[in-house]
Amino acid sequence: MALNHVSRLCRNVKDSIDFYTKVLGFVLTERPPAFDFHGAWLFNYGVGIHLVQSKDQNRSPEIDWLDPMDNHISLFRLQAYVTGAYIHLGALDSFFSKCEDMEAMVKRLKEMKLKYMKRTVDQEDESGTAIDQLFFNDPDGFMIEICNCENLKLVRAGSLGKIKLPSDRHNPPIDLKNNGDHHDGDDA
Repeated sequence: MALNHVSRLCRNVKDSIDFYTKVLGFVLTERPPAFDFHGAWLFNYGVGIHLVQSKDQNRSPEIDWLDPMDNHISLFRLQAYVTGAYIHLGALDSFFSKCEDMEAMVKRLKEMKLKYMKRTVDQEDESGTAIDQLFFNDPDGFMIEICNCENLKLVRAGSLGKIKLPSDRHNPPIDLKNNGDHHDGDDA
């Protein structure tokens, strides 16, 4: 079994198409004409996003709010090995070559004037693994995370060391309308 797609209600299908294609590198794909409601299908990274025009604006999340503990999509760099060499995966590689360096992705978000939250989660064990996370919203308030989560080894639950969250921001929700702990695309 594998994930096929994620569906998103959206306030404006065109705005959401622009966001997912320009910011995250998704590609607009054909959608069966039998559907009698407004929407769009996008695809990349082995997964689809199905956008559906919302009939009720109150069903979408709040746009100016970031909470790392809330529902979100997380993307990370995927690498495969064949006889010890990396295989770079086409469009996936072209996108992640831009965000492999988290600062390059921050620059891209600033250029597009998107608000974001950045943090690092450190493990308190001998590995010293640090996970960099970057959170931002799509036009409808659905949160997206870009991370270097590939640094984490998959191990059976209960065998990891304690994870140390940043002491100055222990998973706080952030109100982006106010001057909370956030970064505006207008920052230099």
